[in-house]
Formats: sequence, structure tokens, C-alpha cells
Amino acid sequence: MKTFSKTDVGRKRETNQDYVYARTKPVGKLPNLFAVADGMGGHNAGDLASKCTVEILEREIEESTETNIKDIIRQAIYKANEKIIEMAERDSKLEGMGTTLVVATIVHNMIYFANVGDSRLYLINHTITQLTKDHSLVEEMVRLGGIKPEEARNHPDKNIITRAIGAKEGVEPDFFEHSLKKGDIILMCSDGLSNMIEDEEIFQIVKSGRDVVEITEDLIETANENGGKDNIGVVVIEPLADEVSIC
Repeated sequence: MKTFSKTDVGRKRETNQDYVYARTKPVGKLPNLFAVADGMGGHNAGDLASKCTVEILEREIEESTETNIKDIIRQAIYKANEKIIEMAERDSKLEGMGTTLVVATIVHNMIYFANVGDSRLYLINHTITQLTKDHSLVEEMVRLGGIKPEEARNHPDKNIITRAIGAKEGVEPDFFEHSLKKGDIILMCSDGLSNMIEDEEIFQIVKSGRDVVEITEDLIETANENGGKDNIGVVVIEPLADEVSIC
């Protein structure tokens, strides 16, 4: 497995509220752990929300007594949500803070992942496929047929999310699992990347990159060249990079 992660403040923001995490060694019962969180709130609240959410997630997974992968991640997300709400209630300066979250673990040739909000997980091989589903107002409009998918990208309400860590009690993540094969690349990112680069251009950058480091750097550079209107958080994983193909 090969991975690289990085955040960038972008061209328009003064603070970086994105937080990325990539660990290829075991975290509790999980063999590895990857996460991207995109914070929201006041001057300090957004970066605190994203950082604390991932730190709580890591700790809860490390200490979990659950044995099912989904249960391990689900309970950790529940706990992170509770803690972020508690922090905001104790300090008025943190009122309204929250964060998106996409989290994943890879077990053999399977990836298990969950998301809250509009940070995404893509699978890239011969094509690019967004495997997560955005929890956003515009995505709901697309699902209900109110607007066409191609209209969603530039819709004035595209940044309104319908779920977030810290927004309310009982937040419910969506869970997914997907089989992996040799040559697959996983991209996890905040909307600071996906709003700045069309999926087809993301695909071309990933396929032309020499390695996960170059891919990550090129994605961030392109997002900034396209305007860099938000913080950019990226995790790139080549999960089966060291696997030997048997014909």
C-alpha cells in the first residue's frame, strides 16, 4: 500500500479548516485508517472541529471492543459527534462549529468507508467513480429530479450541507464497502478540491501522475490554479501497490 496526504489553505481563505489523516499501521482492530474532515464555524472553531473529530475518531477506534468494522467506525463517529456538540455548548466562541467527515479502512481487497457531509471518496482505475453520496441540499435536489446533475456544480446553494459532525445529536453516517483490484487508486478529498476540478480532470491528473505524492501535489496545484476558493484536503491511496498479480 502506498499513500500520501496533504492540506492546503487555498488562495482565498486565511485559515485552514481541513484536516487529513493517513495511517497504514493498525488502529485498534482496524489494519489502517484514513480520514478527511472539512471544518466549519468561526475563526478558530472550524479547524478545531475537524482536528478534534479525527483525533476522537482515532482514539475511539483504538479503544473499541467492537469486532464488526462498521460498528467500530459507527460508534467512533457517534462519539465524535457527541464530543463536538459538548465542546460547542461549553464555549460560546465555538457555537455553530462542525465538520464533514469521510473515513475509510482497507482490509485485504475490500475498502470500508463512511461519510457525513460532502467530503468525498472516489475510486479511480479505468474510469472515475464517486463512491460516497454528498449530504447536501443540491444533491437532494438532484435525487428528487429538481435539477440536473450538470446544474448542481454551479448552483448557488451547492455549499449547503444537510449533515455534519456537531450539527445535531444522532447524526447518521452513510456506510459503504467496495471490492478493490490491482491498479485501483482511492482519492479522499474535501469540496475545496471537488468544487475546483471537474471529475474528468481529476481522472486525468491521477492517471498521469507518477506516484501518490505527485498525484496529490498536482491535484492541489490545479485546484489553486482554478481559483483555490476554499481549503483543500487530499488523501491518495494506492491500496494494492505492493500486491503481486497471479495470472
